[in-house]
Amino acid sequence: MSIINKAAAIGGGVIGAGWVARLLLNGIDVSIFDPDPEASRKVGEVMKGARRAYKQMLPGGLPKEGKLTFAKTIAEAVADADFIQESVPERLDLKHRVLAMKKHPERLVVGHPFNPVYLLPLVEIVGGEQTFPEAIEVAKELYASIGMKPVVVRKEIEAFVGDRLLEAAWREALWLVKDGICTVEELDDIMRYSFGLRWAQMGMFQVYRVAGGEAGMRHFMAQFGPCLKWPWTKLMDVPEFNDELVDLIATQSDEQAHGLSIRELEKIRDDNLVAIMEALSKQNKGKGWGAGALHKDYTRQLAKLAAKKPVSKAAEKAKAAKPVKKAVKPAKAEKSKKSKKKG
Repeated sequence: MSIINKAAAIGGGVIGAGWVARLLLNGIDVSIFDPDPEASRKVGEVMKGARRAYKQMLPGGLPKEGKLTFAKTIAEAVADADFIQESVPERLDLKHRVLAMKKHPERLVVGHPFNPVYLLPLVEIVGGEQTFPEAIEVAKELYASIGMKPVVVRKEIEAFVGDRLLEAAWREALWLVKDGICTVEELDDIMRYSFGLRWAQMGMFQVYRVAGGEAGMRHFMAQFGPCLKWPWTKLMDVPEFNDELVDLIATQSDEQAHGLSIRELEKIRDDNLVAIMEALSKQNKGKGWGAGALHKDYTRQLAKLAAKKPVSKAAEKAKAAKPVKKAVKPAKAEKSKKSKKKG
């Protein structure tokens, strides 16, 4: 059950709208600020996709959605909110201006999700120099209450753990396509038909532990460690990001899409993510495995929330106005107790 009463979202782009969708679908009211005149339409498109995915997860019906309000200012958006999620564009000057409003730096933590936020459960939590340890614990509870898997990054670094891994793979992928080793589609096929399937359920280190055979990780590292020094990759070199490279990648990406729009590809992605998590939720003798175990708990939580009948405002007022009767003990009972004490 969520412990967030009212949330505020600053920024309604791909990530911000994803946060809004997850919060609303957990029955939480959200006030959002985004100066983009198209913000309402863009958030609405993300909500359509999120509702569609959640209906697959919960065929018995969804919880009552929270109320979405578009605020005219940041101050208006955050008023009375007990949870504020900032998702403005990655521009340092803009980030500084937005976060400068924060009067309590000890409460400030970074919550870094993955797209689509309404489905992928991981959130990397990072504290700053002034962040209280208690604030990190509160953040973990808040994110867990909306079905997420919080992982605390132990030190502040450039980017995040997930982004660092993705950046390394992305850099190498650009070189492989630029050098004519493979096309965009061929590279994606190599990922999704092989190690991508392994990573979805075990991650890197556990996969390599198994690859080491009965001797496990020590054997794997002894066997494959030396080849890390071999000149296989261009990992530390950056290909020149010029028009030629952009055209090469973008043209091949257009061909790979086979005419499917971004919204159509999002539906395919979401359908597949739900199916993968559903499959993983049935593993480990029904207890679920990895993201599947969390998915199992999350769908149960949402189903319980959906089963609750909403109380009308009139009923709430009537309950509040009703006088509370104090229980009065009968005189005989009091006498009886006193006589027993004397005896």
